[in-house]
Amino acid sequence: MDICLLDGRDKKQIVMTKENTTVQAYQLAKEQYEKIGVDTDLAIREMEKVRISMHCWQTDDVGGFETPDAALGGGGIQVTGNYPGKARTIDELKQDINKVMSLLPGKQRLNLHAIYGDFGGVRVDRDEIEVKHFQTWIDWAKSHKTGLDFNPTCFSHPYADDGFTLSSKNEKHRKFWIDHVRQTRKIGAEMGKQLGSPTVNNIWVPDGSKDTPVDRNTHRRLLKESLDEIFRDKYPEEHLLDSVESKLFGIGSESMVVGSHDFYLGYAIRNNKLLCLDNGHYHPTEQVGDKISSVLQFVDQVLLHLTRGVRWDSDHVVVFNDEVQLIAQEIIRCKALDRVKIGLDFFDASLNRVGAYVAGVRAAQLAFLFALLEPAETLKKYEESDNIFERLAMLEILKTKPFGAVYDYYCLQHNVPVAEAYIPEIQAYEKEVLSKRK
Repeated sequence: MDICLLDGRDKKQIVMTKENTTVQAYQLAKEQYEKIGVDTDLAIREMEKVRISMHCWQTDDVGGFETPDAALGGGGIQVTGNYPGKARTIDELKQDINKVMSLLPGKQRLNLHAIYGDFGGVRVDRDEIEVKHFQTWIDWAKSHKTGLDFNPTCFSHPYADDGFTLSSKNEKHRKFWIDHVRQTRKIGAEMGKQLGSPTVNNIWVPDGSKDTPVDRNTHRRLLKESLDEIFRDKYPEEHLLDSVESKLFGIGSESMVVGSHDFYLGYAIRNNKLLCLDNGHYHPTEQVGDKISSVLQFVDQVLLHLTRGVRWDSDHVVVFNDEVQLIAQEIIRCKALDRVKIGLDFFDASLNRVGAYVAGVRAAQLAFLFALLEPAETLKKYEESDNIFERLAMLEILKTKPFGAVYDYYCLQHNVPVAEAYIPEIQAYEKEVLSKRK
């Protein structure tokens, strides 16, 4: 940790002082929470179950490694900004991910898109990808004792230029995308098998119409048929979990998205698949947190894609806001942490991409810790006895409890920078590594 000298004290003295202050602050916080019936030690132990799957596409702007000049396109996906330091190779991407993980408490997973294969400079089309193209990623995950998640990449390809993939009326194109997704499931299952942790393979397609269509039905029928064909290949659940993801609209699909929430909710329930809830894929007035307890009545597991939409699905860096807070609270209140897979999905090139990663993951972690620090039984008793004032008062009081001190202690336990101490770590990495990428 790079800390400057202060008042004649050496670096070791300053670090020790910081540790002592963090422990003292935690002890005071622990006493405050004990008075309202919350065990902070237990909350920290529960945080070990919060495994966030980090999206690989933040540090290279969703470019992937199919070709050196790969261009992002399709489905309303847009990366804004051109901050220096973008990862250009798999090695640089791994370097960035390693740095990010070194600054985070707890254990994370990594979520890969199919365009991030190790293709060795050879053009491999999407329907021809194989396990061998991802074996170096599997080996990397083994060395980090972590798991991998996966996604077919149904955008940024000539066969997606007309706005349709798995629901395309062009049978050649539709078969191509079916074969692509089938390959991703095969690869994902092998990832899960080798790593001893099931890989979530999440299917999102950009299919939709810019203007009002007449024939929605055929596209949705074709999407259902494509998915049915894809899922005929059977894999053990301990190796592979399948997820489907909806969206409200995108640039180029403003009037109709084939894979709507209603479509995938029905498909997930009928076919026992995970339903992916991306909080950027709904109307801004909808609360994804409110959907969780409903969806969990009918599906075994849910996948989260945490993001931050500003007026639309703009994929800003996750922050500790009311929306993410409610999502975490609902999961904890439902005692459903073991039924929810947590992932992130944002891509912002207007700031240091590595710093964006760390800030986003820490914000998501803070939301779950905040939820774990609720006096859940007390709040429930207030509600059931119609003590609405008491419930409201306690929820407001919790907002000013020292949960930040508990998170700092959680970081200290994992020997990662506490509070603002990670900022100079990012600054140093930018100076030493990112600024040298031309």
